[in-house]
Amino acid sequence: MPRDQICLACGGEGLLMDDEEWKYTCKICGGSGYRNQDGPVYNREVADVDEMNRILD
Repeated sequence: MPRDQICLACGGEGLLMDDEEWKYTCKICGGSGYRNQDGPVYNREVADVDEMNRILD
């Protein structure tokens, strides 16, 4: 994958990690690791979180 097409949020991995090292699907690219050059951000919905503010996937 060319460097200019890698998702900047997850670095092309498709996963993000919080400060407690919980991994979850990248909400920007939808887990593909690929940044869509033409369209909008994959998911602009607010993420579901639990009482500890951890993202629920």
